Amino acid sequence: MKMYVGLTDYDWYKTLSQSKCEEVNFWRPGGNTNFRALEEGDLFLFKLHSPRDFIVGGGLFLKFSIIPSSLAWEAFGIANGARSLLELHERIYKYRKTNHFTDPDPQIGCIILSLPFYLDEKDWIPVPENWSKNIVQGKIYDTSEQYGLKLYHQLQGRIYKAQNSPPSIQDDSLNDRYGPERIVRPRIGQGAFKVLIADAYHRRCAITGEKTLPVLEAAHIKPYSVDGPNDIRNGLLLRRDFHTLLDRGYITVDKSLTVEVSRRIKEDFGNGREYYAHHGKKLTIIPNKQDQLPDPKYLQWHNDNVFLG
Repeated sequence: MKMYVGLTDYDWYKTLSQSKCEEVNFWRPGGNTNFRALEEGDLFLFKLHSPRDFIVGGGLFLKFSIIPSSLAWEAFGIANGARSLLELHERIYKYRKTNHFTDPDPQIGCIILSLPFYLDEKDWIPVPENWSKNIVQGKIYDTSEQYGLKLYHQLQGRIYKAQNSPPSIQDDSLNDRYGPERIVRPRIGQGAFKVLIADAYHRRCAITGEKTLPVLEAAHIKPYSVDGPNDIRNGLLLRRDFHTLLDRGYITVDKSLTVEVSRRIKEDFGNGREYYAHHGKKLTIIPNKQDQLPDPKYLQWHNDNVFLG
């Protein structure tokens, strides 16, 4: 199996470990370089900058996406390793040598991690002997090689002992979690859900095609509050007003991906011409991948339980 050891600063790590975040955005200030080192479910590890040459935690790799920092903050909040959007921007500007006037909403590379764990300082792992001081971003290790296998064995005990680890990590060995079958998939949190939906729908409203990102929101078809999962197939990217109408039952989408608008908008508010213009029309924007399309069972649940037909 492959593991990636990524460099980060102590303040970022300290903020996350103290807040016990259940998902992590390991962001990179450059917004023009992709990350292809890992597959979904592989292990991403945190290595502090020198002179703290230790591996101090990690998580399961879920997805990489290049997004505006404002969306990163909206999706992950403190899980960005910063306590405010202002602090996040200050850190980005420090690395990019820009400022708010030249770079008001900088694009950043987001390595999204699930089920993070944070090691007690006494359990920090020294970097492998072949780690180079010249490494700028990170290094891949593989258990088929000497140094990767040694690191893997060191991690087995440390992850199990990590007090901040989720029970699912504590109760399973690394072999169980990272075997070739990859039976356990990374858990999708609320932040990751927002980014996954935004990317699946090409950052455009599924109904109107609107592409002004600040007014678009990831909507659950079956609400999270009633056990609707953070699953791409349970989501739509919608303009904020359409999201509100979906949640309140004034619009729905049927199993043929056709928009239905309730007569109750006119009855309750005396208007709604803009919304009725979409009645009976197919979604304007849908994901390219078949396995990301809205699941008919969630659409039917919304039709039956929420829509004011």
